[in-house]
Amino acid sequence: MTAEKVLLVILDGISDRPCPELKGLTPLQAARKPNLDRVARDGICGIMDPIAPGIRPGSDTSHLNLLGYPPEKYYTGRGPLEALGTGIRMEPGMIGFRCNYATLDDQGRVIDRRAGRIHQTDDLSRAISEKVDLSEMGVTFDLRSGAGHRAALAFQGDGLGACVSSNDPKKEGVAPLRFRELRDSAADRKTAEALNIFVEQTNAVLGRHPLNLSRRSEGLAPANTLLIRGAGEMGFFEPFPERWGLSGSVIAAATLIQGIGKAIGLQYVPVAGATGSIDTNLGGKVEAVRNELESREFVLLNIKGADEAGHDGQAKEKKEFIEKIDASLGPLIGIENCLLVICADHSTPCSIRDHSADPVPIVIRGDGVRTDSVRTFDEYSCAGGGLLRLPGSALMPVICDLIDRAKKYGA
Repeated sequence: MTAEKVLLVILDGISDRPCPELKGLTPLQAARKPNLDRVARDGICGIMDPIAPGIRPGSDTSHLNLLGYPPEKYYTGRGPLEALGTGIRMEPGMIGFRCNYATLDDQGRVIDRRAGRIHQTDDLSRAISEKVDLSEMGVTFDLRSGAGHRAALAFQGDGLGACVSSNDPKKEGVAPLRFRELRDSAADRKTAEALNIFVEQTNAVLGRHPLNLSRRSEGLAPANTLLIRGAGEMGFFEPFPERWGLSGSVIAAATLIQGIGKAIGLQYVPVAGATGSIDTNLGGKVEAVRNELESREFVLLNIKGADEAGHDGQAKEKKEFIEKIDASLGPLIGIENCLLVICADHSTPCSIRDHSADPVPIVIRGDGVRTDSVRTFDEYSCAGGGLLRLPGSALMPVICDLIDRAKKYGA
């Protein structure tokens, strides 16, 4: 007997390195996680390179690879995927960007790249959309807010290119950079010029917006600029049901993951209170998974909060959030006729506050799956499991084989 449905749970950035605050343990090792450990005992474990050994994955390239879309073929930049995730209708040839609302001081220097991790920026995006005008450039734009401080931007017009730099200095205490073309191309020069005009007008709008005036009076960081990066031209993705023969849904708070799902033909399922942070509505996401599995063959569930804790260098907070994740997963373990796959998309060690190339733990549990001797779900224990060390590109083929959807290679 084999399972007929698949639940792929990607615990964003959950993998780590030894943390001094946790007496040399990783947050996964230090956390109390009976449900994850139960899945490890009942399944087969291993470690996985989301892209390849030594390659630091982005969340975009790793998710594409894990879902069976080689990034070297399909990835043009994060921007178009973020734009799709925020609800922008991305047509082939449009240029997409990812954005952060950020804070400039009175000297024009970046003092907070996330504007105090501001939430609810819809009013800011709406004001920019109403007052910024790029018509003299022959460019129209669509700006949408995402989760928290994030947003996405799309340009449409004749003669636009995607090979442009970012204005994000990637550090604080310095002024944003000017956009420039990265190759000798009139199309890329036009995009860079349009971006510089866009930011100049945007800063004027945000500087006098009532929300930012209110935040200043309350001692909060105003969201008075946009840091824009990840330019890419919208391309074509083979629909997931055609590529893998499975109908599917995506449940995620992060607009990037929503966008990837939409790009490949997964149905996006919104969940009230899903924030992409440690305060996310885990119970609501789990309930949405159970509902979707009644009618869908494949569900992707992304849970992101541990990644943010890693980026902030908060090992104890990461450990505590892992325990919250574990407590919420109980209702998903006993779903009948379902292959349960749990992994990470990359490591986000608290020690470096960024993604690393460290392999991530993975476990697969379901009818007909061979088991091994691993009893604990963490980076070290899973390394001794029966899956050994596999590349992220192997995940969907392995899944399809375990649900008896794989095609024979040869006679």
